[in-house]
Amino acid sequence: MAINLDGTFLGCKYGMRLLRRDGGAIVNISSVAGLVGGHNLAAYNASKGGVRLLTKSVALSGERLKPAVRCNSVHPAFIEGPMADDMIGQFRDPARARERLAASVPLGRFGTPAEVAALCVYLLSNESAFVTGAEFVLDGGLTAQ
Repeated sequence: MAINLDGTFLGCKYGMRLLRRDGGAIVNISSVAGLVGGHNLAAYNASKGGVRLLTKSVALSGERLKPAVRCNSVHPAFIEGPMADDMIGQFRDPARARERLAASVPLGRFGTPAEVAALCVYLLSNESAFVTGAEFVLDGGLTAQ
């Protein structure tokens, strides 16, 4: 909770102060675990779900500023990197666990950090000037099932 939710809250609080003069955008990183529950992830689900709703509140606060400060959240599923590696490493057969997790994603693979970055760049750019308070699910179709 301290890192995922309190840290995001403080980032928004102090980021908003820096953005108030010229406007801009904030992108918060949540997780698909902030949209759906898990039997063994209660604290993680709660913290990432909190980021989702914090983002909406910050967006409504930011739109009152002139110029406005937009705020959106990104909700990735399995993304290649140390966090996924650590999670998979806890299984008895990590190679098999990776295969099963990838197979659970309709697109059949993990996402990449570059894909998350590309979405964030879009949300921080003027290309998304009419987007605020939204949640972007980056999960290869996992939550569509």
